[in-house]
Amino acid sequence: MRHAALVVNPVSGQRRGEAIGEVATRRLRDASWTIDRVTGDDVPAVRSSLRTLLEAGADTVVVIGGDGALHGILDLVVEFDATLGLVPAGTGNDLARGLDLPYRDPEACLDLLLASPPRRIDLARVDDGQHRRLVATVVASGFDSKVNERANAMTWPRGNLRYTIAILAELRAFAPVPFCLELVDAAGQTRRVDTEAMLVAVGNGPSFGGGLRIAHGAVLDDGLLDVCLIRPVSRSLLVRTFPKLRRGTHVSLREFERLMVRSVRVDAPDIVGYGDGERLGPLPVTIEVVPRALAVLAPARVG
Repeated sequence: MRHAALVVNPVSGQRRGEAIGEVATRRLRDASWTIDRVTGDDVPAVRSSLRTLLEAGADTVVVIGGDGALHGILDLVVEFDATLGLVPAGTGNDLARGLDLPYRDPEACLDLLLASPPRRIDLARVDDGQHRRLVATVVASGFDSKVNERANAMTWPRGNLRYTIAILAELRAFAPVPFCLELVDAAGQTRRVDTEAMLVAVGNGPSFGGGLRIAHGAVLDDGLLDVCLIRPVSRSLLVRTFPKLRRGTHVSLREFERLMVRSVRVDAPDIVGYGDGERLGPLPVTIEVVPRALAVLAPARVG
């Protein structure tokens, strides 16, 4: 049976994390798993406790939380080659969406976690020249990261309304950004692209921001990253494009372009990158795929 470190973010999902953690603890112990809990939202403290458990022999890490909770410990899971179990309890849950987990139903998610053998998926490694970090979903820069920067600086209001106000405020001032992309494709061929764009997103998985399918069609285990650009559009078209991201229908826009790569260096002036919804820091960054880096308890991909 598995020995799992159960990492619970109690404030995830409007503070539902603790309640979901209690359910998960009961269900996993009933399945004869050994469970040690790590509870909290202080990342350094959680990392310290988790490292201790992994060094003591825990072979599985079950995260009760969102993409941000996983992002803070993802490198530790990979370092110890532990198997990940994910019970989404956040607001975004984009990795869970990419894995076809029932992200709105913790009990159903636990059923799948207990029934699924491990499968391996890729990750993206982000290098800014000083730090290396792993990202499971999407690294984004441009309009979306400007909105995040503005929203994070606001003290009022809370919740999704803050991001709506930030979008409206950013639209008034936002102009296309000059990006420089240095790409290495699947065959190892290099290419440089200098272009203006509203945003550039590098997808390991298909979505970010709670189901915005910017990299619609991206596959988590294909050994490649999807570099997605939206070239300059009018403010009105940009507003109309955002609902399309929910359905992935933006890929039919003539301003949309997808480039499949093994790695890409992304640079643009005065732009900050975000990965898994968390602030990474100013560009430039180099993003490369790490094939089959993570074992996860999730249904096998169909097709």
